Amino acid sequence: MTDNRPLTTDHYLWWQTGVIYQIYPRSYKDTNGNGVGDLTGIIEKLDYLSDTLGIDAIWLSPFYPSPMKDFGYDVADYVDVHPLFGTLEDFDELIEQAHQREIRVIIDWVPNHSSDQHPWFQESRSSRDNPKRDWYVWTDPTPLNPPVHAGKEDKFSPQQRGELEGGPPNNWLAVFGGSAWEWDESTEQYYLHSFLKEQPDLNWRNPEVQKAMLDVIRFWLERGVDGFRVDVAHFIMKDPEMRDNPPAPQEGLAFHRPHGDYDSQEHLYDKGHPDVHGVYRQFRAVLDEYSNPAPRMSVGEIHIFDWDEWASYYGNPQDGFEFHLPFNFSLLKTAWDAGAVRQAVDEIEAALPSWAWPNYVLGNHDEGRIATRFGAEQARVAAMLLLTLRGTPTIYYGEEIGMSDVDIPIEDQLDPFGLRVPGWGRDRCRTPMQWSLDPYAGFAPEEVSKLWLPLSDDWEEINVENQITDPTSSLSFYRQLLAMRKKYPALNRGSYTPLDGMPQGCFVYQRQEAEQSLIVALNFTGVPKRLPLEGDGKILLSTNMDRSGSENLQSLQLRENEGIIIES
Repeated sequence: MTDNRPLTTDHYLWWQTGVIYQIYPRSYKDTNGNGVGDLTGIIEKLDYLSDTLGIDAIWLSPFYPSPMKDFGYDVADYVDVHPLFGTLEDFDELIEQAHQREIRVIIDWVPNHSSDQHPWFQESRSSRDNPKRDWYVWTDPTPLNPPVHAGKEDKFSPQQRGELEGGPPNNWLAVFGGSAWEWDESTEQYYLHSFLKEQPDLNWRNPEVQKAMLDVIRFWLERGVDGFRVDVAHFIMKDPEMRDNPPAPQEGLAFHRPHGDYDSQEHLYDKGHPDVHGVYRQFRAVLDEYSNPAPRMSVGEIHIFDWDEWASYYGNPQDGFEFHLPFNFSLLKTAWDAGAVRQAVDEIEAALPSWAWPNYVLGNHDEGRIATRFGAEQARVAAMLLLTLRGTPTIYYGEEIGMSDVDIPIEDQLDPFGLRVPGWGRDRCRTPMQWSLDPYAGFAPEEVSKLWLPLSDDWEEINVENQITDPTSSLSFYRQLLAMRKKYPALNRGSYTPLDGMPQGCFVYQRQEAEQSLIVALNFTGVPKRLPLEGDGKILLSTNMDRSGSENLQSLQLRENEGIIIES
C-alpha cells in the first residue's frame, strides 16, 4: 500500500492524525552514568510516552557514530550507533518496544554532509584520482598568474596559501561562519562545507553517492524504522555553475535568525537548485517500496519562507511525490501576536496543494523553548494552538512540563554555532529532561560525576514527578489536550475555518468534521476579551483548567492569556 491516496476520502494515516514527539537522545535519559542520554534510557521512558502522554510517534535526533563536532550532525557512519548511545541491538530493541506500544519511530537522516572522519571523505581527500574523489565537492582555486605567495610559502597557513593561489571559486558562506570552502593542502584543492569545515558536503550529482545514501535509507527501513526527518533537506543540490550569491535584500531579513555574515547574502546558488526535487522523488519511491503493510513517511527540514517554493517540496501527482511533510517553520518566525499568527496559518492553508497535509512546530533542538519565549501563561496558549490546528504537530521534549532555556556562560557552552555566533547558542534548549526530585532530576544515576549540559535551576519544581499528580500542571494540561485530539475527529482531521470579527488580540477558528464542530478561541493578550459568538456551547477545556460545561456563547468572555476549546 502506498500513501498517495487523496485526502478527501475517509482514509487517514498515522502521520496525519498523530502527534510527533522529538527526543534529543543526549538529553532524554542516561542509564549508564556517563552524563549523556542513551537508547536504553528512551526505552525506559516509552511507557511515559504511550501511557502518560499518548504520543503516536517519536523523532530521534542523530545517534550515529560521530566525532561530535556538531553533536551528531557530523556523521562518521550512517549505518551504526555511537557507543555513547548504545548498540544496533539496543536500537532494534527500541523499535520493537515502541511498536509494541503502537509508537512509530522516526530517525534523522543527514544527507547534505558527512563528518570529515567518515571513511568516504578520508578516501576522497587522499588523492585527486581516488575513486571517491567525486563523492564530495572539490574545486581548484581561482587562478592568479603568478601566485602572489611564490617563494614565501612558510609564512602562511594552509588556508592562506590556498587563498593566495587565487582563492575560493565563489563567495559562498558557511552557515556557521566564514567561507564555505576549505583549502586542502595535500591535494591543493578546496572542498565545500555548508556548515563546519569538519562537515564536508556530499556531491549529490554523483550517481554513486545517490545510490549509497538511498541504500542507507533501506538499511534503516529493513530494521523497522517508520520514517525519516531529513536534515537541511534543501541544501543537497547546488548551482552546477557555482555562481556567486548576490547581496541579500534588506526586506525579508526579519524572516531569518541572525547568522552573522551568512545573512548578508541571498542564498540563490548554494542550495535549493531545482534538481533537488528529482532526488526527493527517488527518496519517496524508496519509502513507498516499504509501505506495505504500514506506510512509511518523511519530514523535510526546509527553511524556506516563500510558501509556494516551500510547498513544491510536497511534489505532485504528475511528476512524483516528495516529502509527506516539509517542515513548516512559519510559527517560529512569526511575532507572537494574534493577527500575525492567523495570517501565517492562513498563508500556509492557501499555499497547500490539494493533496498535501499541513504540519506545525513551535520548538525544536535549534530554537528557544516556548516557556522562555512566551512566558508560562502564553506557553499554554501556544500549546493549545499547536495541538488544535489542522495538520500534524511536533512537540519538543520537555515542553510538556514547561521546561525553559538554561543560561549557560559562554565559557561552558559546547554548541559550535553559538561559539561562532555569540548569543545564538543552542545548548540552552538542549539541557537534560527533568524527570523527578532524585539527584540530577532523575536524568542520570547518582554516581555520575557531570552531566553533558547543566540542569535548569528550577528542576526541583519543574519535573514530571511533581506535575503528574497536579491536576492543574503543565503536564496535566498537555495530557488533556493530547487526549482530546484522539477523541475528537474534528481536531485530528477536521477542516479549519478562521472566524472573523473577533476582538483584537484574539485568534478564533472552527474545526469541523461531519457534524462535529469545535471552536478554539485564543487570547494573546493580558486583557479580558468578550467574544461575539452566537448560540450555546460547551467549554471542553481552558488553559486555566478551571472551567468547563455549557454556556451561552453570546456572553462568553476570554480571560487574560486564556485559550478555550468549545463544542458548538
